[in-house]
Amino acid sequence: MTIGLAPARFGLPSVDDDLTVLRLIRSRRVGPATFHRLIAEHGSARAALEALPQIAAGSGIADYQCCPEGVAAAELAAGRRAGARLVRHDSAAYPDALRQIDGAPAVLWVRGDPAWLSRDTIAVIGARNASSLGLRMARGMAAGLAEAGYVVAAGLARGVDTAAHDAALATGTIAVLAGGVDVIYPAENAALAARIAETGALISEQPPGTEPAARHFPTRNRIVSGLSQAVVVIEAAQRSGTLITARNALDQGREVMAVPGHPMDARAAGCNALIRDGATLVRSAADVADALALTRPLAPTLPLAPPREVTASAIAAPEPVRPARDSGGPIHLESRILSRLGPSPTEENDLIRDLGVPAATANAVILSLELQGRVTRLAGGRLALS
Repeated sequence: MTIGLAPARFGLPSVDDDLTVLRLIRSRRVGPATFHRLIAEHGSARAALEALPQIAAGSGIADYQCCPEGVAAAELAAGRRAGARLVRHDSAAYPDALRQIDGAPAVLWVRGDPAWLSRDTIAVIGARNASSLGLRMARGMAAGLAEAGYVVAAGLARGVDTAAHDAALATGTIAVLAGGVDVIYPAENAALAARIAETGALISEQPPGTEPAARHFPTRNRIVSGLSQAVVVIEAAQRSGTLITARNALDQGREVMAVPGHPMDARAAGCNALIRDGATLVRSAADVADALALTRPLAPTLPLAPPREVTASAIAAPEPVRPARDSGGPIHLESRILSRLGPSPTEENDLIRDLGVPAATANAVILSLELQGRVTRLAGGRLALS
C-alpha cells in the first residue's frame, strides 16, 4: 500500500494507507460527513477506526463491527481490475474545489487522468428528455466552454449530459457516475464513457461494481456541482434531479446559471424558475465566461466542524468521542435533539443554537445518533430524522 500525503492543514505525514481509509468510509453508518468528523476528532483514519467500536458501544450498539480488511482489500483489487485509481481526500490529486464542500467524498475512484479534476470546471446539466433545441444548446454551450479553456462536467445521463460530454470530448470532460466507475448507466453510453476515460475522467465515490440505485443519484449530483465553478442548467422540469444539483451548487457557494425557455414548455419550467429566483440568465458560453468574470473567485466554504489543530501527540493518543452531558444527561439531550428534528432537513447550526449547549456537547450526541441510524446528515450542514 502507498502512503498518501495528509492535507496541508495537518502539516504532518499521513499515518493512513488506502486499506485503512476504505475500511473507515465503508464501515456501517459512516458516511462522508461522519468520516470527516471522525478524522477531525481523532487525527487520522487509523485512530478513528480503532475508536469506532467504542463510540458505537457508547451509543448503545454492542455488536458494532468496522468494515473487515478483506472487504476493503477486495474493493482495491476490483479497482485495479477496472483500470481505476483510488484518489483519497488527503491526496494531492484530490480536487481542491471538491474538498471545500460539506460532506466531500472520502475517496474517489478515477478512470482516466485525475489531473482533469483540478482544472477550471463548469457543469452543463439538464433534462434527460431534452428537446432538439435543448440538445443543440447543450452541444454549443459545452463546445464553447471547452474552447474557452474550461473542463465540462456532467453526470453521463441521457439528453443534455450526453450532448455536453460528446461536444467536449476533444478537449476533456469529466463524467460523475452514480454507480461504480466500471458500471456505465445508461448502457447506451458505454462507448462514450470509454472515450471519456481516454481523453478526460470518469469518477465515482462508490465501490467498483456498484449498480446505481435511486439513492446514489442525489449524492452523485453534489459531486458534479462541487467540482465546478458554476453550474449551467439547460432545460429542467420543475421537479427534477437537475434542480437538486442546482440547489447543491447554491449551498456550496457556486454560481448557478440557466438558459431560459418557452413558458409553455414544461422542460423549461425549472430553468425559468431558477432565473426568477436569481440565477444568471445565459444564452451562450460567452455569457457564462462574462458572468464568471464579474463574480469573485471561488472562495472556500466554511467546514461544518473545523478540525482542531492536530499535534503528533494527538495522533499518537487520540481521545475517543464521548457524548458530553448537559444538565439532563446525554439521554435527555438525545431526546431534545430528536424532538426538534423531522423528515424535513434542519440546519445543524440552528439546532445547536436552539439547544443552548456547547457545540462540542451537541456534536458528540449528534454523532451518536448518526451511528444509531436515528439521524441522517445531509448536504449543506443539515440534519433530518432517518
